Amino acid sequence: MSGKGSAPERQRLFIGGEWVEPDGGHYEVVNPATETVVGLAPEASRAQVYAAAGAAREAFGAWSRTAPDERARILDAAADIILRNSAAYAELAREESGATAATARGMQVAVGAARFRRYARGALEPVEQPLPPQINPAGPMGKAGVFGAVAVRRPVGVVTCITSYNNPWANPAGKVAPALAVGNTVVVKPAPQDPLSVFRMAEALQEAGVPPGVVNVVTGSAPGVGEAAVDSPDVDMVSFTGSTEVGQRIAEVCGRGMKRQLMELGGKGAALVLDDADLDSAVMGIGTTFSFYSGQICTAPTRVIAQRGIYDRLVGRLAAYLGRLTVGDPAEPGTVVGPVISAAHRDRVESYIELGRTEGARLVAGGERPAFGKGFYVAPTLFADCASGMRVVREEIFGPVVVIVPFDTEEEGIALANDSDYGLIDYVWSGDVARAFRIAGELRAGGVGLNTIGRNMEAPFGGFKKSGVGRDVGSYALHAYSETQALVWPG
Repeated sequence: MSGKGSAPERQRLFIGGEWVEPDGGHYEVVNPATETVVGLAPEASRAQVYAAAGAAREAFGAWSRTAPDERARILDAAADIILRNSAAYAELAREESGATAATARGMQVAVGAARFRRYARGALEPVEQPLPPQINPAGPMGKAGVFGAVAVRRPVGVVTCITSYNNPWANPAGKVAPALAVGNTVVVKPAPQDPLSVFRMAEALQEAGVPPGVVNVVTGSAPGVGEAAVDSPDVDMVSFTGSTEVGQRIAEVCGRGMKRQLMELGGKGAALVLDDADLDSAVMGIGTTFSFYSGQICTAPTRVIAQRGIYDRLVGRLAAYLGRLTVGDPAEPGTVVGPVISAAHRDRVESYIELGRTEGARLVAGGERPAFGKGFYVAPTLFADCASGMRVVREEIFGPVVVIVPFDTEEEGIALANDSDYGLIDYVWSGDVARAFRIAGELRAGGVGLNTIGRNMEAPFGGFKKSGVGRDVGSYALHAYSETQALVWPG
């Protein structure tokens, strides 16, 4: 980060344990709230991305054989360093991502540190699973005997981690930490909009004692950098968080090379609010779409499916909730809704708001651009009386926009919730807990929140349908970044 009045800092790439000047120069990282330049990010060449993957390949053998307690020590030390520098890291995260100060501090940097701490413990989790012995009769395969077996987790190899812009600390940490804990080496390709925080993460890991080549960070504003990080012959696995469209293109490349994939893609979370729901709880949960990362989060309950008995009251309460939200500079303590990440994304979200109008949805609140002189702001927006076929109901907007669809019977509500290309996280609000659990079993989603939007960070995370492939978080992440090897022997 540069001081006030000084030239923006020119960030270098991190390849093979060295800080390297980029072949393609630099591009500006812009503060979404002020439109000022936060820093200059490096433009890597394809050759430099391949060099990063080559460095990771060279480092893999030694790192994969490192004792688990040593990997745990390094990950723990990285968490300590992140926490030590948390104030500066949070300020940078706020400036480059547009998150509010509280979010940058508590949900970005703090969660990033917590994930390194969690996978320091993860490095020590058992990698062997004994299997029941099997009695094999004599036959063409050999003599009769009792055969023992054990399944062993082994590191995949070199993992490319392509991360999202909405959380430049928690998302990269959620990939890098478990991958390293298992014994993989990584090439990290951050989102181009806010990559500077990931370089600070690399500095923390370097200080913690990560050997050269185990962690590499490459960036670029053009798609070519990410493409090289996927198609490099040294890469064994790609872990990607982002849009379904980009994920599909990555999957095609991975398929040609038979590379492992972990894909956390788009979402259009259904919030099924039944007529016996606690409306205060439902409004608080749904209202986070307006405020949390300004709706730029794939798990947001953006698609509200409300039963007729509570429909009008829910619409009114959500409108009132929206009206109490302070939109403004994320550096100010009272701000609840900050900007979206870029001018291009603001224009995209606004085009969906206009589309909602033309499709016939009823605009209840929002819809106008906030009158600030600078910054990429979108007014929190609420549409009611929507129909399942509308594009604003079916497509991921990734902004502070909530749409509400009415329904009559429970069966109709479940059908509407499942009528989506996505299936990441859905939500059910009902005063009857047994009813909520029963309905959850009918929903085609990787996770279901029951009367809450909260998450258990040991529970598996991932999507059905076009919301992704695979599961991570908790011990599931250790399995996601592992290959399973079977050992069999005669007793």
